Amino acid sequence: MPDSGILTAKETTMTVPSTFLDACRGKPVDHIPVWYMRQAGRYQPEYRKIRERYSLVEICQHPDLCAEVTMLPVQQLGVDAAILFSDIMIPLGAMGVDFEIREHVGPVLDAPITRAADIDHLRPFTSDALPHVFETVRILRRELTVPLIGFAGAPFTLASYLIEGKPSRSYIRTKQMMWGEPEMWRALMDKLADMVVTYAEAQVEAGAAAIQLFDSWVGSLSVRDFRTYVLPTVQSIFRRLQTTGVPLIYFGVNTGELLSAFAETGATVIGVDWRVPLAAARERVGSGIALQGNLDPVLLFAPWPVLQRETAAVLDAGMTHPGFIFNLGHGVAHHQPPVEVGTLRRLTEFVHEYTRRAGNPRARIEEAYPHG
Repeated sequence: MPDSGILTAKETTMTVPSTFLDACRGKPVDHIPVWYMRQAGRYQPEYRKIRERYSLVEICQHPDLCAEVTMLPVQQLGVDAAILFSDIMIPLGAMGVDFEIREHVGPVLDAPITRAADIDHLRPFTSDALPHVFETVRILRRELTVPLIGFAGAPFTLASYLIEGKPSRSYIRTKQMMWGEPEMWRALMDKLADMVVTYAEAQVEAGAAAIQLFDSWVGSLSVRDFRTYVLPTVQSIFRRLQTTGVPLIYFGVNTGELLSAFAETGATVIGVDWRVPLAAARERVGSGIALQGNLDPVLLFAPWPVLQRETAAVLDAGMTHPGFIFNLGHGVAHHQPPVEVGTLRRLTEFVHEYTRRAGNPRARIEEAYPHG
């Protein structure tokens, strides 16, 4: 293959220093790296102006525009990693799924999966199915000064949308298939797992330096059901993605009771939501896996002294072991009025400054911000 002049993520991570990538692998860092889930979005005036002209899906179809949206929070906030602007439903469109992302609702499908034939009709995902996405990644590889995180939706969470036809609180239809039609369930999970692997590999080939698997709604399962119906699929995905050489992050919401099982997935990093103390998460996950998290996203609307105090508590807990990335316990919240860009920038600076200082962590905050 001729030299394209573009380094792959694997080559990049071996030659370009990165606090984020070092923390993912449990290496020493001079400060705790920080990035935010949903760090590009409606809290940004620039993004809101773009959304007046383009839908989310349309942004993803224009590489230059998508790259601009992805880079914006890096430029504004000073975070240590970018995450590709996209949606977990995008690759499903390439598999023949018709969906609409409705404002304040989420993905909605006119024809949910109800029978085995519906699964058979899903087209296999190929690495050339979304050229605009991979061109976006190549642009970002050239333009960014921090690593790019690629991502995919995990099979359970994607399956819940495909089966329910929309976001759900109870996942009744999803669990009915999981329990009552195990062969159908396995066929769907296998097809989605193949998509995730192919999609993630293509992102890495284009320049992504890490991959995050979003299993947002897997916390609706019991530990036993997770181990029976989901864990083998996630293990297979991460086992196959190990050959990429990039850090692999696994994240879900309401997953405190699942963290011990999460540690068996093969992930390099486990994302923790805000409901679980980091000390408890570390005990459940063990010492050999990095943790990411886990500030309550709503604290971004709290007075600065409160936000500062609670952030320091998260950092103190996270820094007790090597391998920690500061993040929110979920994405930046949609709210009116929105989070201030200045709040996230100030928070990023605080994380960096607070964790650079040597000595007792509590003393650092008093020294850096004696007046609160």
